[in-house]
Order: sequence, then structure tokens, then C-alpha cells
Amino acid sequence: MSNRIDYAKAAPDGYRALGGVYATLQKGGLPKQLVDLVYLRVSQINGCAFCIDMHSRDLLKSGLAVEKLVLVPAWRDAGAVFGSRERAALAWAESVTRVAETHIPDADYHAAAAEFSDKELAELTYAIGLMNVFNRLGVAFRSQPAAVAQALSAHGMAAPLHRRHS
Repeated sequence: MSNRIDYAKAAPDGYRALGGVYATLQKGGLPKQLVDLVYLRVSQINGCAFCIDMHSRDLLKSGLAVEKLVLVPAWRDAGAVFGSRERAALAWAESVTRVAETHIPDADYHAAAAEFSDKELAELTYAIGLMNVFNRLGVAFRSQPAAVAQALSAHGMAAPLHRRHS
């Protein structure tokens, strides 16, 4: 994995604007752990190693059980491990992230709207859209996960800088 440009340095106004959306969502009404689960699932779908690494670490730091973390990609088969709001958020995240395939059917919308207020659903959808943007930046510019930097450091090799969304 190689770094390309540092998009935040190359276009700092855009990065600050995205950071503003991220900060606004942090102050919103949705639980942080729920939003982080959604960020992780979106990142898994999009294959963004940087974001998968970061959000997995954030979830573990917030106290999420490892057993739950490892089941995020298979949440539909995890039974009672995920609550009803988590299942609704993850399903909505998948439908919105895969918009070209799903076209976000009414059934998906109604299922999400049954669990979330209008404000919560709007915030959740902003979070999903924001993570899709960060994933595309991370993949396009090969942002390096912290795990890679740690592995390189352990082998005495220099690691390129990595950045958080905030």
C-alpha cells in the first residue's frame, strides 16, 4: 500500500468542510457508538482499510465487545447481538451505500423510518454519505491504516502519516 497525495493538505478547505460535517454529527442526537458502527459497516462495504482500522479501534476504545465487532460484516446472522436500532441503522447504511444496486427501495426507507425520528434518519444519512466520501478519499489516495504504520515501525521502516476524519 502506498500513499498518493495528502488530500487534506492539497485541498484544505474541502477537508475542513468535511470536518465540519463530522463535528456536527458528533453533536447530533444519535449515539456515538451507533454512528461508529455505521461508519465501520460503510467502510467495510467500500473496502477502505484506513477507515476500517480507525473505526474498529474507536469502537473497541468505546467499550464495544470484540465478539460484536467481528460480527459487523455478518450482522444479519448475528441474532440478538445487535439491537433493533443497530440493525435498522446497518440495513439503511447498506442500502444507501449501495445506491447504484439498491436504488434505496421504499421498504428499506420505511424500515429505517420506523426506528428513527426524521431528524435522526437525516443525521444517519448524512453520516453514511460522509463516510462514503471519506472512504473514496481513503481508497483513491491510499491512506495508510494505523496497523500498517505500526507494522512498518516494528520492522524499523518509516511509515507515512495517517490522519483521522476529525
